Amino acid sequence: MRLLPEPSAQSLRLLFLFIFVMGVAPSPALTAGCPDRCVCDDQLVVQCAGQDLTLFPNDLPLATRQLIISNNRIGDLPALQLNYLSDLVYLDCSNNSLTEISESTFGNLRKLAYLDLSFNTLLQIEDRTFGPLASLVMLRLTDNPSLGEIHPDAFSENIALQVLDVSRNNLTVLNISSLIALPALRSLGLSGNPWRCDCDTEDLCLWVQIEGFKFQDEGQTVCHSPPELAGQRLAEVGMQLRADCHQGLGYWDYLFFIAIGFVIFSAGTVSAWVMGVLMVLYERYSKRKSEELDSDYEDDRGGMGGGGGGGNQGNGDLSKPGMQV
Repeated sequence: MRLLPEPSAQSLRLLFLFIFVMGVAPSPALTAGCPDRCVCDDQLVVQCAGQDLTLFPNDLPLATRQLIISNNRIGDLPALQLNYLSDLVYLDCSNNSLTEISESTFGNLRKLAYLDLSFNTLLQIEDRTFGPLASLVMLRLTDNPSLGEIHPDAFSENIALQVLDVSRNNLTVLNISSLIALPALRSLGLSGNPWRCDCDTEDLCLWVQIEGFKFQDEGQTVCHSPPELAGQRLAEVGMQLRADCHQGLGYWDYLFFIAIGFVIFSAGTVSAWVMGVLMVLYERYSKRKSEELDSDYEDDRGGMGGGGGGGNQGNGDLSKPGMQV
């Protein structure tokens, strides 16, 4: 039997090197098309932070599960490119130049659990902006100095949301109707906003007072206006706003109701009088009509009675000759 030649030392080294490279190299699905100035590893993480990018990175691996594009100058999140990443669970877009986002931006990211949009220049959060994010657990929207409006239904569909931070923005009011209904919400950050403590924020202040354990930095969540409430914690002014916004009726309110009552009473009285007059006139008309009908009926009966008498007399005259015969 012919023996195979023993492998040389160089061949063994090449074999071990090949095995090592195959064991640690990123999978082809991830490494194919890794964006410039980004690092893609075998943990399905794409790291593009601090690369002075002005555009969203192209050619992202479709298998990406974590994408970090923080500390750049990106001004837009293109929905078409972003929604190809259907397996994405972690997205960090903090410290960029984002000015707006919409419902279509995250239309296909149903597995996304962590989203960081802090330190941007967002102006408002529109209706259903985060609606498609059914698995969203943590959302950071802090430090957007121009963010002054959040739509009441912006988070209404995020039933898995546990942590929401909107601290250090430019919010003066916040409709909490959708937030109260979130079953999993555990932590909410509101501090650092110029809250206007009036009847529009009454519900928010009462909510902070009742469930203060849910709020981060509750002691620093204070009123900015009006001047007499500036610096007071939202939790401290809830009951005061309740009393001020639901006061009893004043002097002019009572006068108004008295005037309205008098008008209603007068209108009712006049209506009743008119109806009474109409009923009396109708009864008189009906009675007169009935009397006229009765009179006509009696006249008809009288005429019929006279004709009948003449007929009987005629018969009597005819019978007399017969009787004589």
